[in-house]
Amino acid sequence: MTFEEIKNKIISSFGAEIILAEQAEQLQASISISAEHLQKLCTFLRDEPELYFDYLNCLSGVDYGIDKTELAVVYHLSSIPYKHQLVIKVMIPFDRTSAILPSIPSVSSIWRSADWHEREAFDMYGIQFDGHPDMRRILCPDDWEGYPLRKDYEPAELYNGLKIKFDRDTTHD
Repeated sequence: MTFEEIKNKIISSFGAEIILAEQAEQLQASISISAEHLQKLCTFLRDEPELYFDYLNCLSGVDYGIDKTELAVVYHLSSIPYKHQLVIKVMIPFDRTSAILPSIPSVSSIWRSADWHEREAFDMYGIQFDGHPDMRRILCPDDWEGYPLRKDYEPAELYNGLKIKFDRDTTHD
């Protein structure tokens, strides 16, 4: 099934307004949607017999820069038996001055593989996945401060008394 056919199937079920933007000319074509439609669209993509997106390849957090007021979550989906793919992008409003984490609904109940991917995006970007069964850090220690893949992340000098921040030596003797 082509990207246009997949997109038309989505539009016929949800209306054209569900798709906020599309990038059809990319290596992997994508659509952008709002977070409010994420779970119902993903359930449809998995359960619709003609689409059957049975596999979440990966889920990634994205920080486009410190001057942006959004983070993104990107979902790479595949239908193994039908051999078609789709990328879904969801932008999440984000205030870097607030202690409140940006949030988006979890899709771990739709694809089990989302469990660890969502935990990684939480750990590295501070994106909260509402409804996730075990939302905790997966790579950093539980008491780690900050989210290392955010563009505004500043590593601490020490962690539990150990030096972790280093200065790059630009001279090589």
